[in-house]
Amino acid sequence: MDINILRIAVTLVSLLAFLAIVLWAYSKRNKADFDRLAHLALDEHDTDGRVS
Repeated sequence: MDINILRIAVTLVSLLAFLAIVLWAYSKRNKADFDRLAHLALDEHDTDGRVS
């Protein structure tokens, strides 16, 4: 196996992994979870979990 074939294979696998992560992150199925997690840091809770 030539080193250039290995480099091409690693590049293609990396590109496919990147595209899969991007598609997962922007899928509508995850939007509600991401919106909830985005506001999590802004919510203020007491130690017993009640909103102040």
